[in-house]
Amino acid sequence: MPTDQRFVIVGAGMAGAIAAQTLREEGFDGRLILIGDEAERPFERPPLSKEYLRGERAEKPYVHPAELYSDHGIELWTSTRVAGIQTAVQELLLEGDRRLGYDRLLLATGARPRRLDVPGSELGGIHYLRTVADSEAIAERIERQERLVVIGSGWIGAEIAASARSKGCEVTMLEMSSLPLERVLGPEVGQIYLDIHRRHGVEFLPETTVERFEGQGTVERVVTRDGASIETDFVVVGIGVAPRCGLAETAGIRVDNGILVDERLESSVAAVFAAGDVANARHPFYGRHIRVEHWANARAQGEAAARAMLGKPVVYDEIPYFFSDQYDVGMEYSGYATDWDQVVFRGDVEAREFVAFWLEDGRVVAGMNVNVWEVNDSIRELIRSREPVGPTVLADPDVPLDQLLAARAGR
Repeated sequence: MPTDQRFVIVGAGMAGAIAAQTLREEGFDGRLILIGDEAERPFERPPLSKEYLRGERAEKPYVHPAELYSDHGIELWTSTRVAGIQTAVQELLLEGDRRLGYDRLLLATGARPRRLDVPGSELGGIHYLRTVADSEAIAERIERQERLVVIGSGWIGAEIAASARSKGCEVTMLEMSSLPLERVLGPEVGQIYLDIHRRHGVEFLPETTVERFEGQGTVERVVTRDGASIETDFVVVGIGVAPRCGLAETAGIRVDNGILVDERLESSVAAVFAAGDVANARHPFYGRHIRVEHWANARAQGEAAARAMLGKPVVYDEIPYFFSDQYDVGMEYSGYATDWDQVVFRGDVEAREFVAFWLEDGRVVAGMNVNVWEVNDSIRELIRSREPVGPTVLADPDVPLDQLLAARAGR
């Protein structure tokens, strides 16, 4: 790339930071600007609901040491808001009527927590988790072992509940559906996570909707639609996130559940790319657009987008992956299961050492290993093969996972 090129990345999270690093590693020697609206330099989000929240990690979970940006000639503009994009002239509009031209633009603006809009939602003591400051504010309450109501039992809600309970807090979890994580994992695995939380002393209230918050200046009670009143010292709301695609939408870039991008992570407007939580990417393996909200996807797409911006051949087809730690239960999940016919378990479910497989038409579409390690590559191979695998052999721990495909090929 000629040195007079200017590449700009909007969004200084995991995807943006890794893209900037990769651009330098791939030889881009033009001007490189990484813009973030937060005061912090890029940080990793997974620790914010786990070890950083519990005070087990003293240092902030930054993606890179501060000197990486200066050493690599990456201009990091923190606390900077982009007001608009003029794609026709390839310019960004910044606050203060400033303009910034670009030759390539990466939008890595991430997602924002969905807000719970009910009476009393303006009270103090109602928290959302997205930033380091959010995590630190919740951690202060947890350290004091205050009573906590968690609204929502997805990954963020479940991890915060586990972290708070492990620190001695009294925790009540409210969920509109029947089970924790049911939307993602289904009832069979959702029931397992319900049992885990209840065994650790979490009160779980299923099929429960918040009617309002009550308190004098700060939240003191959560009132549900069925009339129950739950006393609390603070609340954490974890009801999902929404992609931050407003900049793209107002600029005329196609959006639909995020910024629509192709297999190269390029948007409907030439020279504009997207990566991370905000990107709804055409996935060649699945033959459709998918948007994945996780650290691993943001990191991998950051690398891929950087190479695509440099004009290198890129086809982003990573099998989605995420992980979670709750109490002493660690897991990894690979795949993208929106529909399935059957869930097959291998191992000891009661001891929390097992692998679960989601099957559709006899083929593995997703797998999750719980406190069982070094099997994730084999699970991915099963998914990519699209080969039918019988539930009996899947469930048999005496048949190594890495031999399942070889055994079929040898038939």
